[in-house]
Amino acid sequence: MKLKVLLIEDDMLMREFITDYFKRDNWEIYEADDGKAGIERFNQTTFDLVILDIMLPKMDGWSVCKYIREKSEVPIIIITAKSEDDDQILGFELGADEYVTKPLSPRVLVARANALIKRREGIVVQDGETEIYGNIRINRSAHTVSVAHEKILLSPKEYDLFIFLIKHYGKVLHREYILNAVWGYDYMGDLRTVDTHIKKLRAKLGVEGKYIYTVIRSGYKFEVES
Repeated sequence: MKLKVLLIEDDMLMREFITDYFKRDNWEIYEADDGKAGIERFNQTTFDLVILDIMLPKMDGWSVCKYIREKSEVPIIIITAKSEDDDQILGFELGADEYVTKPLSPRVLVARANALIKRREGIVVQDGETEIYGNIRINRSAHTVSVAHEKILLSPKEYDLFIFLIKHYGKVLHREYILNAVWGYDYMGDLRTVDTHIKKLRAKLGVEGKYIYTVIRSGYKFEVES
């Protein structure tokens, strides 16, 4: 079965360029040329991936990204001419999984899309509520986490941190980004707060804590071994 991607891009030539490469890679691609049309198309079909430009007519990409993330956990790749750190951080805070700046290589974009899908393959959803990562089960509605069917007690901040890592499954997150996103920009503590909570979280997850990786001079990521 072909994977389905929704491409929301107002530049016709760019849209055709990207579409051609995804079709070559055997994706089924759907297109929209403005934000509102993108949302309408999104609500009509279940997609495996959304590729979204930021500078869109009728509704900007930030608003579209926020809307989609509130409705679904579908992977989102943002493409934009903006490369400033603040714009990238905003994109990630709104729920984007990847951020690609123009000019872009369609081959690289397809490769990133495939890598993103591959990272998500370890996620299994049962009854629309339970997410499974190895022996870890998470029910976000009930705010519960269990390992090997045994519930573990996480503090509210440990739970928020774990969900944040999972939200960015397979992606390396800088400690400063984690601190700002989980504790807030006005938090007066330092980066050691992140390290301390990661240590506690790993300990409570037991053997499954190995899936929280330390990336030297970068930060942390959560990813289950295949």
